[in-house]
Amino acid sequence: MPRHVQEIAKLNHGDVVCAVTISSPTRHVYTGGKGCVKIWDIVPGNGGRLSSSPQAIHELDCLSRDSYIRSCKLLPDGKTLIVGGEAANLTVWDLSAVPKIKGTLTSGAPACYALAVSPDSKLCYSCCSDGNISVWDLLSQKVVITLQGHSDGASCIDLDTRDGNRLWTGGLDNTVRSWDLRTSSQVQSHEFASQIFSLGCCPTGDWLAVGMDKNVVEVMQMAKMTDKYQLRLHDSCVLSLKYATSGKWFVSTGKDSKLNGWQNPHGYLAFHTKEGSSVLSCDVSADDKYIVTGSGEKKATLYEVIF
Repeated sequence: MPRHVQEIAKLNHGDVVCAVTISSPTRHVYTGGKGCVKIWDIVPGNGGRLSSSPQAIHELDCLSRDSYIRSCKLLPDGKTLIVGGEAANLTVWDLSAVPKIKGTLTSGAPACYALAVSPDSKLCYSCCSDGNISVWDLLSQKVVITLQGHSDGASCIDLDTRDGNRLWTGGLDNTVRSWDLRTSSQVQSHEFASQIFSLGCCPTGDWLAVGMDKNVVEVMQMAKMTDKYQLRLHDSCVLSLKYATSGKWFVSTGKDSKLNGWQNPHGYLAFHTKEGSSVLSCDVSADDKYIVTGSGEKKATLYEVIF
């Protein structure tokens, strides 16, 4: 289990950072702010050591300059980035030596709050501000299915990667819903006491962690949704959440400026740190060695996980 985290570098994006992701293997960090995504080279040269002063090597103009990026997702091969935010369009980027747009996915909703991609890279799932979940065929760049159920904006999403057949979404309608992707049908709906801002599926077990407006993280068994642990060490709404690949721990961030690391599922606090402003987004590297956060301080922060 992790014991603590150590800050390695600050990535001074220049705008509030609402979305972050780390490449696999760990080489680049992507930060989404107002209108653009910046790509940071955190392992310059061939030495393999992380830089304490990473530089932005590319800036991708994805949306209009007054619209925030809300989610950016890499396809599993690391060669394609999908970006969504406060606009009807998602942009698909070819991450070659000189990144370029290779597609635009036009949605009927005014905004996209969260994204997920299928393990085979064929489908993208977007959480829409109208409550719908759009399922995109990335080859044809068209919506092939629309999952309807949320009565308010769909705010967060994750795929149960153990078999790839179950999708989980959370919404501003206070519900978490699961969907069978083989039949495109809703399987479960569970109502909570407050709006859902974040969720994550454990990659190795039957656990779902849900971050809420009312300062609480709930960890529950996917099959029952009744056996659960309530984690109450945030002082304000829980804005983002991400499981480690091992499934043994996960992190959550909040409006209270905290980054908390929890042992799964019972919520023993493994580590915590506090930043200077709301922490809006987070990601954990595929090897579980690094965490990146995006904050209201107009920067991202890269941490090393100390075991």
